[in-house]
Amino acid sequence: MPRVVLHTLGCKLNYAETGTLAREFVSRGFDLVDTGAAADVAVINTCTVTDEAERKCRQAIRRVLRNRPDTFVIVTGCYAQVRPGDVAAIPGVDLVLGTDEKGHLFRYLDSLAKRERTQVHVSCIEDVSAFHSAHAAGERTRAFMKVQDGCDYSCSFCTIPRARGRSRSTTVRSAVDEARSIAEQGFREIVLSGVNIGLFGADTGESLPGLLAALDGVEGVERYRISSIEPNLLTDDVIDFVASSRAFQPHFHVPLQSGNDHVLGKMRRRYRRDVYSDRVERILRSIPDAAIGADVIVGFPGETEDRFLDTARFLEDLPVAYLHAFTYSERPGTTAVEESGEDPVPRAERSRRNRVLRILSGRKRAEFAARHEGTTRPVLWEGPSDGLIEGWTDNYIRVKRDAPGRRPGTVEAVTLGTRRPGGGPAADSFRLPIVESRA
Repeated sequence: MPRVVLHTLGCKLNYAETGTLAREFVSRGFDLVDTGAAADVAVINTCTVTDEAERKCRQAIRRVLRNRPDTFVIVTGCYAQVRPGDVAAIPGVDLVLGTDEKGHLFRYLDSLAKRERTQVHVSCIEDVSAFHSAHAAGERTRAFMKVQDGCDYSCSFCTIPRARGRSRSTTVRSAVDEARSIAEQGFREIVLSGVNIGLFGADTGESLPGLLAALDGVEGVERYRISSIEPNLLTDDVIDFVASSRAFQPHFHVPLQSGNDHVLGKMRRRYRRDVYSDRVERILRSIPDAAIGADVIVGFPGETEDRFLDTARFLEDLPVAYLHAFTYSERPGTTAVEESGEDPVPRAERSRRNRVLRILSGRKRAEFAARHEGTTRPVLWEGPSDGLIEGWTDNYIRVKRDAPGRRPGTVEAVTLGTRRPGGGPAADSFRLPIVESRA
């Protein structure tokens, strides 16, 4: 059997798409092998959201070529779409596929023989209109399911519309069928993934509340989470549905990007901070125990020290449970670079501001966890860790406890406690939530 190794960089959407590619390779007789093993084909699914992400993509491509020079190398994903020439210039890359071509990879894989010249197949992103369904397994109990792709917004810092095109959605019926398939594979939690999930159905005449209601009725799925939703698209209907649903968890991730209205305007965000605080307050009125996470970008052009402190104070007072802090990165071709008219923030200062918000996030996480000490929450057990078993509460607190008698994929009511002095775990113990960074 020919062997294939898959590498994923970037967001959970890329991860879901790589999962679908993996299943297709297996269905065609390939043996899926781990990173580092010898392989006949390597597929690298790339990201372009920051210059650091692009650097890691080039690094990953060169690492594969250095370790396995005879492997047939396919590079796809957002970096391949936006900068196909840069990818093709790396000696040893055989095939470069764009966003749309990723969903038809085997149309272009007619031979595993190394090619003298790199073949590039990248459609104009404005012409991409097809939605390609995808899902991937995360931990033993969780899957990431793609329900939306692309974005119709024009945030001045963002390259994603150039990499993934306009917003397009799956259908409610297709999503329900895919959720049933995921449940039959034994997964108990599904994370709905997309570029801008709040736009779901804008192209099909369906709606996000309609999707949530239909998915809530799928037997075998005990939990759903919405990966992220823009504050201006987080409607009362969505909040109220989550508050009353069977399976949607009390957990929202709502990008903020800045707590200063001047900076939000320069970012071309479609809300101001009073809208954001209103959405947070509305969630907590309906779901008092909900975990709310926020994305924040520091160091955007024109973010003076006073404007940064405005953001920090806003977040200090806001009852969110955690933050993802990102350092602004100049992206060629974006209006933030070409038309900002604002002074750039020195890179060292960007890094300092990121550290400040990461410290604030740690405190927010600690405060959120401490508020729930002594309460009983349902925990979905995922797998062993350091001789214990770990999982997540419905409201996104990570929990560890003794493993005997507990199996991954089961839900248990757990009374949350604290660690004993000296480091030994209490009978019912939790630690601060560990939240993965999203590209």
